[in-house]
Order: sequence, then structure tokens, then C-alpha cells
Amino acid sequence: MDGVSESVRWLVLAYRIPSEPSRLRAGVWRALKALGAIYVQNAVAAVPEDPSAERALRALRAEIAQMEGATAQLLCADPLVGGRDLTDAYNAARYDEYLEIVCRCEEFLAEIDKETTAAHFTYGELEENDEDLTKLRGWFDKVAARDRLGATGRDAAAKALKECSHALDGFAEAVYAADVDAP
Repeated sequence: MDGVSESVRWLVLAYRIPSEPSRLRAGVWRALKALGAIYVQNAVAAVPEDPSAERALRALRAEIAQMEGATAQLLCADPLVGGRDLTDAYNAARYDEYLEIVCRCEEFLAEIDKETTAAHFTYGELEENDEDLTKLRGWFDKVAARDRLGATGRDAAAKALKECSHALDGFAEAVYAADVDAP
């Protein structure tokens, strides 16, 4: 028995929602995705036990229970065997999210590079890039908040964000230098 993997307690939401209207299923799926839940099987989602996750899942369960023809149960589970599978799936989902952030950071850096090469040093471009970096940081914060088990990839994503921040600072300096009204 793997001590860490088997010792993780899981909150498990099992639900049944009528297929129509599909927006109800989509809303539940989005809420579970925002929590970082993994699907154990169809309509059975799990997340490591945590007070904030429990509050969110209790609220979601109550919301599902209010839907016509729907049912939901929220369980707290200790894996007897197979805990490693759950932990691996959960960490793989976080790793994929971190990897996507790194890829978006690479796109951000390519955009800064393109604008720098074209000497497109405008405040509008700076504002657009600043907004993009703010979105990337917010996304990282959300992923990091749901990374309850310390998935790999977090350090690489944080490093990529620092590179983006450094590149944006350099771009900002170029915009300021190109400002003809600057003293």
C-alpha cells in the first residue's frame, strides 16, 4: 500500500441528471471542472478531501437535488485499494493544466517577440499584453488552488510566468522609450 496515495481521503459526488435540458449537465460539469474533480466513471466525480471542496460539493449536490428528476449523493471515501490510480489521475489532470499554461506562456513570449521585432511599441499593445498576462496569472492561481496533491508542472508554469513578466517589463520599457512625449 502506497502511504500517500492510499491515505488520501476523497469526496465523491455521484449524480444522475436527466439528459434534457443539456445545460444542466454542462453546468454541473463546469462546476466540477472548476473544483479540479476527476471522473471515476460517468457521473461519479472525486476530489481530495478539503474543507473548501466539501463546501462547494455540498452546495452543488443541493443544486442538483433541486433539479427535476435529478439525484445526487456526496460521499467521503477512503480507498482500500486503487488509491494510487485516483491520485495519479488527479495529478495528471493538474499536470495537463500546468502544461497548457506553459504553452500559452510560450505563445505570449512569441507575441512579445513579434511586436518587438516589428517595433510595434504602442500603449494599446502594452495594455493588451498586460491583460493577457493577468489572465495567465489568474489561470495559474486557479490551477494552483485546486492542486491539493502537489502535481508536477507547477514550478515550470511559475517559471514560464516569470519569463512572461520579465518580457512584458522589457516591452513596457521599449514602449516608454518610443513615447515621443516622454521627457
